[in-house]
Amino acid sequence: QLQASGGGLVQAGGSLRLSCKVSARTSSSYTMGWFRQAPGKEREFVAHIARNGGSTYYADSVKGRFTISRDNAKNTVYLQMNSLKPEDTADYYCAARFFYYRDYAPSSYDYWGQGTLVTVSS
Repeated sequence: QLQASGGGLVQAGGSLRLSCKVSARTSSSYTMGWFRQAPGKEREFVAHIARNGGSTYYADSVKGRFTISRDNAKNTVYLQMNSLKPEDTADYYCAARFFYYRDYAPSSYDYWGQGTLVTVSS
């Protein structure tokens, strides 16, 4: 079970940190990803991180502004979002799968949490 939190309303240029708590004794066995879905748009990949945190990958739209990290001792994955833009407004979802590989489609992830809404005002 995945539980995302940390969304809210922020002005453009501001920051937020999202958290995803993984309810599993072996959360470190999973590659973890963040996705987002804006109203009327398809769900899109944001970032993912390998089991040990040694590898990460970002969508071009967030590269240099967002940072994904994990604390396996706390069974939690984070998404630090800086320099937020109005176009970052969306529901943000965390997801999990077993393997780390170059497939960024939502369908490649097996487990999903509920969304947390991020709204960036201009």
